[in-house]
Order: sequence, then C-alpha cells, then structure tokens
Amino acid sequence: QVQLVESGGGLVQAGGSLRLSCAASGRTFRRTIRGWFRQAPGKEREFVAHIPWSGGTTYYTDYVKGRLTISREYAKNTVYLQMNSLKPEDTAVYYCAADCSGDCRRSEAYTYWGQGTQVTVSS
Repeated sequence: QVQLVESGGGLVQAGGSLRLSCAASGRTFRRTIRGWFRQAPGKEREFVAHIPWSGGTTYYTDYVKGRLTISREYAKNTVYLQMNSLKPEDTAVYYCAADCSGDCRRSEAYTYWGQGTQVTVSS
C-alpha cells in the first residue's frame, strides 16, 4: 500500500523558514514526478513545485520562485520543500503528491496524496 506522509509544518513569523518533508512508503516512484501543492482556507488547491524523481529539471510556480526549493533524497524516498522568506500569504495546508500523468501542474494528474501539513505564517 502506497503512503505519503508529510511533516515539518508549523507556525513561523514572516521572513522565517520551514522545511517540509514527504516520505513515501510502499513504492519508490522511480520514473515519475513528485510535487507539492497547497490549499489556503476558502481557496482551491494550487500547484507549488514538482521534481522528477529520476533527475531533471524542477519546476516552480511564479510566486514561489527564489523562496522555495524542492529537492529529493533517494535513500529515504523523500521529497523536501525548503521554504525561506515566508510571507503571510504562504499560509496554507501543504500537500505532497506522487505519480503524475499529464500536466504535473494540475492536481488531477497525480495518483497519490499525503494527508497535508499546516503552515501558518504570522505577520
């Protein structure tokens, strides 16, 4: 059974940093893309970043470029999202996703999802 487990969320002041982790079990996802999305209260889930598990170019949505960095650690089957210079508008539940087919900026393209981790940025 495939399972994605996020961790690392919390409360941080504006300008601070957090690192989110997404550990996968049950499957390695060697030839796929893994991504991060977020959903703020009252808003739709939106794309943040994705990374090819086997190597290649990472992709970010414009409003996080230069502040958020996605990376992977093969030995732990884990994807990370390093978040720096956080802003109050980054407040959301952050979800990791795996096994993309199609447009990997769309949530519908992913098969597996984690339960989410809350990130709250205070002003």
